Amino acid sequence: MFVCGCVYRNVSSLVSPSFLSFITIYVSIATGHTLRLLSFPTILENALSKVMELRDRFGGLISQATALFSGGSPGQMQELLLGRLEETRAIINKVNDAFQDPDVTTFVCVCIPEFLSIYETERLVQELSKFGIDTHNIVVNQVLFPEKDAEELGEWFESNRHTLPTEAQEICSKMMARKRMQDKYIGQCFDLYGEDFNVTLMPLLDWEVRGVERLKEFSEFMVNPVDLEG
Repeated sequence: MFVCGCVYRNVSSLVSPSFLSFITIYVSIATGHTLRLLSFPTILENALSKVMELRDRFGGLISQATALFSGGSPGQMQELLLGRLEETRAIINKVNDAFQDPDVTTFVCVCIPEFLSIYETERLVQELSKFGIDTHNIVVNQVLFPEKDAEELGEWFESNRHTLPTEAQEICSKMMARKRMQDKYIGQCFDLYGEDFNVTLMPLLDWEVRGVERLKEFSEFMVNPVDLEG
């Protein structure tokens, strides 16, 4: 919750009009962390409501105790406390509005073609919908040969198996098993999201994506995705 609070403070500083012309990207690794971040405004709102309720019930006692330790008058302390609470509530409302405005905030879900990742993505999409937050892009990362399907590669492998040494055959067999598994979950992803989402397949690369130049190369696959119809 401490991490969510730190990120939330950063988000709350960006809801002012002077910052809305900038693009800010927050990366959340785990679905659970993301959902906790999204629920944080609701948690704060509920907590503030409880505090306000206690203030209405025990406002006089709280004001007198605060004034006793701070040296101010009970009325001034109560107004100060009320002002602080209302300021916090206003910030919470601004952040919620920013989260739910598709012109300001959108979520891009990134997964890999495996069961758990597809499951977590579906969970995230459903929760984003409950919160009224825009999401219409899904990136499927680390895909083996996205421009080909397992059947096509399997035909090539069977027709050329006899020309390959034993070790190469074992390597290709493991690769084909992985490709068939990926194709199954990619198919499920398109069944779930193909009509309403932009689904982009990102290939498994021979190099690690680190540094500006590598990021630029990687981004080309997103700007010009694989043509699955070709």
